[in-house]
Amino acid sequence: MKAEILKVLKENKGYLSGQQLCESLGVSRTAVWKAMGQLKEEGYQIEAVRNRGYRLVETADVMTTAELRTMLCTKWMGAGLEYFDETDSTNIQARRLAENGAPHGTLVVADCQTAGKGRRGRSWVSPHGTGIWMSMVLRPAFSPAHASMLTLVAGMAVVKGIRMATGLEPMIKWPNDAVLRGRKICGILTEMSTEDDCIRYVVTGIGINVNTESFPPEIASTATSLKLEMGENVKRSPIIAAVAEAFEEYYEIFTKTCDMSGLKEEYDQVLANRDCQVCVLDPKGEYRGRALGIDSEGSLLVEREDGHIVSVISGEVSVRGIYGYV
Repeated sequence: MKAEILKVLKENKGYLSGQQLCESLGVSRTAVWKAMGQLKEEGYQIEAVRNRGYRLVETADVMTTAELRTMLCTKWMGAGLEYFDETDSTNIQARRLAENGAPHGTLVVADCQTAGKGRRGRSWVSPHGTGIWMSMVLRPAFSPAHASMLTLVAGMAVVKGIRMATGLEPMIKWPNDAVLRGRKICGILTEMSTEDDCIRYVVTGIGINVNTESFPPEIASTATSLKLEMGENVKRSPIIAAVAEAFEEYYEIFTKTCDMSGLKEEYDQVLANRDCQVCVLDPKGEYRGRALGIDSEGSLLVEREDGHIVSVISGEVSVRGIYGYV
């Protein structure tokens, strides 16, 4: 009911009487009063005027189940929604939920992570109020061989979601980062559980630096946040909703062919290092070349200095710019 009251308040800029809310939602005045109190405790500024009713004055950067439900405009992504004020990691929670039968499209969101992880087991700092930490439970019908491309699909969703919600223009740094002005704002981690060459579930986790004001010295030169780029605090729930909506759109395109053929053109348009010189850090030997874009399997096409074009497969290989992170 709290989510329903919040949605009605958001949809109406004027005052709504307690009686109107009671009649439209089929609840008592006491229930409305209690829900208003709960919303105020969560950070919403609600004005109550005698003989006029209630009005939502300002939407704060609130992250609750009710807030997220009012923001989501999706068909299946987020139909199952789990929110944590604090947890070990949204990927860990998503895996636990998946093991217990959570349906396809379950969305896990946290305000804080105490054990967030990035690629290759690196720690991901995730304090309260600073970022978006979200994971999605997916139960695709395709083979495990195609699952790694979901990281690229998620990257496209992050870029589109941030653009829709903020007007900023992030780009993708292949294969699993989003960047703004050459600095990282997002990392993506996809994990999979299989059985007999079939996918039991996939968990795709997304971490976005939103209101972070400073970074540890070791990453200060390569990381940024939406707040640092915009010069003001950014509300997180609209971005989560926009990313979820974009992911649902791109996922449905992806599953038609189980490859990137239907998304390749759009992906290349937001690829930060396309047509740029890159350094491929391959355990077998480092080399340089020009990034051309991706192929239908999601590999990065790089034209080496001798003119030979190679397909770089994500995994233990990293790609860096010649003169910087991108």
